[in-house]
Amino acid sequence: MIDYLLANMWQLWAVLAVLGLILELTSGDFFIMCIAIGAMGAAIAAPFSNIYGQLAVFGVVSLFSLFQVRPFALRYLQRKGSDRVSNADALLGRIARVKTTIQAKGTGYVAIDGDVWKAVSADDEEIAEGTRVKVVGRESTIVTVEKMD
Repeated sequence: MIDYLLANMWQLWAVLAVLGLILELTSGDFFIMCIAIGAMGAAIAAPFSNIYGQLAVFGVVSLFSLFQVRPFALRYLQRKGSDRVSNADALLGRIARVKTTIQAKGTGYVAIDGDVWKAVSADDEEIAEGTRVKVVGRESTIVTVEKMD
């Protein structure tokens, strides 16, 4: 088994490269992609060099891609930068419609793009079903809304 693996190291490098690209899909910071690029370089060099040469190619190509490819990918694939909001923070400022009446000093439910969120009134007043509201805050999964004028 070990003799087979040593004779066909390109397969291990190729598997490492594919696994790295799959893991990159979960992180999105383009770091694991640099390791996958290095593994692909080592897979290409494997038939022509011993294990030390493959490791050297892996290290050089990984470092090169870390300092050259990663900044390029970050610049062009994440244009909005690190100040972009996501998940529940993206709800702030959105317009919603009350699905279930929000009771005075209580809770109700609002619909935002088809999703239903638990909501409280910003001024502790009752907001009737069907009223358009604006999301002004959130606490965990409960949004704070106020009536639209």
